[in-house]
Amino acid sequence: MITHLEQMIEAAKAKARKRIVVAYANDIHSIEAVHHTMELGIVDATLVGDKATIVKVCEDLNIQSQKFRIVHESDEQKAAHKAVELIIKGEGDILMKGLVSSDKYMRAILNKDAGLLPPKAILSHVTVIENPNYDKLLIVGDVAIIPSPDLDQKIAITNYLIQTAHRLGNEKPKVAIIAATEQMLPNMPACVDAAIISKMGERGQIKGAIIDGPLGLDSAIDKESATIKKVKSEVAGDADCLLFPNIETGNVFYKFNTKLAKGELGAIVIGAKCPAILTSRGDSALSKTYSIALAALSAD
Repeated sequence: MITHLEQMIEAAKAKARKRIVVAYANDIHSIEAVHHTMELGIVDATLVGDKATIVKVCEDLNIQSQKFRIVHESDEQKAAHKAVELIIKGEGDILMKGLVSSDKYMRAILNKDAGLLPPKAILSHVTVIENPNYDKLLIVGDVAIIPSPDLDQKIAITNYLIQTAHRLGNEKPKVAIIAATEQMLPNMPACVDAAIISKMGERGQIKGAIIDGPLGLDSAIDKESATIKKVKSEVAGDADCLLFPNIETGNVFYKFNTKLAKGELGAIVIGAKCPAILTSRGDSALSKTYSIALAALSAD
């Protein structure tokens, strides 16, 4: 089982190379990360963006631009659509966000006529976090796409978290459905949804995991808190996956881990026709490298 982000890279290296297409690949961090994973034998890369800018960035990084297939498109939105088009044509296995803004990137993915969203599919952002203060990886969602998920969306996100855990070799992950309290409060929707999802897991309607909720974040990841609160649960204090009730809680957790706890992460969008990497434009090259490795492990 993979317990550190670095192990994702080793696991991806052991698989056949994937083809990655980068949308508006005009930035240093994306090119640096893609080149690094190419050197490791994880991917081959197509960079869609302004060719002159890409070549200049490569020169600044002392990277031979000839190693990449470069598709020139200087317009940000058109570059995103072109990258998606290449995936649809079968010329790539993974889509990656470069310097393009998140809304334009998602617009290309969600395009009804030429996008990557299957009928009735639910897109979700899944993040794998390595926090130096926790003894294993945390797989969390949704922190970036669905503002206020309804029950059906939460069920889909839960399945994506479980699917990702399985890809990392965890055959029976412990999933905590997060709320503000462990108490079953009928007037708090997060508690109600958590109880329903937990019961679905208990009855086998959601498979491949041990699921419990509602759980406060402290009870989910801290055994002492769970003991003090007398929370009796296989998941409490030992969660592998966290389902957040809304984007605010998830996003704050995500940013706290990277900015104050000095954690690292890999993240992908699941639910499209291929894994799509949606890191922040300010994320490090290392985070983008881990995201590429995670996408390579998730790509069929």
